[in-house]
Amino acid sequence: MTDRDTAAPRTTAGATALVVAFCALVAATQVLWLTFAPVTDESARALGVGTGAIANLAAVNPLVFVLLAVSAGRWLDRRLVQALTAGAALTALGAVVRAVDVHSYGVVLGGQLMVSAGQPLVLGATTVLAVRYVAPAARTAAISAASAAQFVGILVAALVAGPVVDAVGLPGLLRAEAVAVLAVGVVFVVLVRRVPARGTPPAAVAPGAPGLLRDRLLVGLAVMLFVGVGVFNAVATWLDPVLGDLGRPGLAGPLIAGMTVAGIAGAASLPAWAATRDRRRVVLLAAALASAGGFAVAAVVPAGAATGVLLVVLPLVGFVLLAGLPVALEWAELHVGADRAARATSLLLLAGNAGGVVLVLAVEVAGGRAAPTLLTLALLSLPAVAAAWSLPRRATSAAAPR
Repeated sequence: MTDRDTAAPRTTAGATALVVAFCALVAATQVLWLTFAPVTDESARALGVGTGAIANLAAVNPLVFVLLAVSAGRWLDRRLVQALTAGAALTALGAVVRAVDVHSYGVVLGGQLMVSAGQPLVLGATTVLAVRYVAPAARTAAISAASAAQFVGILVAALVAGPVVDAVGLPGLLRAEAVAVLAVGVVFVVLVRRVPARGTPPAAVAPGAPGLLRDRLLVGLAVMLFVGVGVFNAVATWLDPVLGDLGRPGLAGPLIAGMTVAGIAGAASLPAWAATRDRRRVVLLAAALASAGGFAVAAVVPAGAATGVLLVVLPLVGFVLLAGLPVALEWAELHVGADRAARATSLLLLAGNAGGVVLVLAVEVAGGRAAPTLLTLALLSLPAVAAAWSLPRRATSAAAPR
């Protein structure tokens, strides 16, 4: 087996608490990113701007991530505690700034930029925090939990914003988020600065950033995340017009929620199975094939049956597709070693963020029509099939025995 040495000492209680706090912080970054998306019209009225300006509050996040990801990964690898403290501080203070003047678009945008700057320093630590603080046998579970926390945050943002705004308005929502995220940030910073890290030997092979970019395995995993995140974002963006074209308007929200819940379940369960049996490639190939095949079937069946097909396809695709994130991140860490874990993670998340933008725009050519949109999603999934097929059947570790 290439996996973790189960004879190593167990994870300490302090480290377990740190991982839990980190998962809460990860979820918080996603909630803050998508605060305004479910309540676009209400936010536009409250801030006195158009809906396009509200969309920009979410759009700045992937843009800033792309700009800062590589530098964030380098900092996390070299000075983990300092970088994580900065990431938590930017996230919490950004939430507070948004609540300082809840009627000023400029102030809210400034806070959103702070949140966006903190996100690469938080998400980029998904693997390296597990490596530095968690016993080898439990690292896959820690990476899975942190990855699933991203989807939990997305789901919370989608489900909670509307009811809270209806009850207390946008100002109440921003203030409640500020209090909650500030509390999470403070707890996390205290823990990360007090809990001692485990000793981790350096990798036997320690490539720099150019070496990582030329690594065939990392390139294959990057393609997987580019397509996987892109398909998920494209479905979230275009499912409503697709269902409208099929005569089932209003069903998109529950279907996307179901897809996300299935993805959380997959991200929490499949990576451990894949790591224990060294079947990482199997999971990634299944995710790509499910996406390509499922959307192709939905595209070619009669319109009257397409909605029923989507009711089956979307949870299935979500279950395996979103599980691909922790599987890819854990495989990358195992491959490059502990001292380059954050940099590899940041590069893969950078690919995912880029795919989330590019594929949404690519699907736009179908104009929201059901069959062309679903067929486009199937075709855009094919590069992931090729990438997954090209991956090695077994994982190999660049790290010294742990």
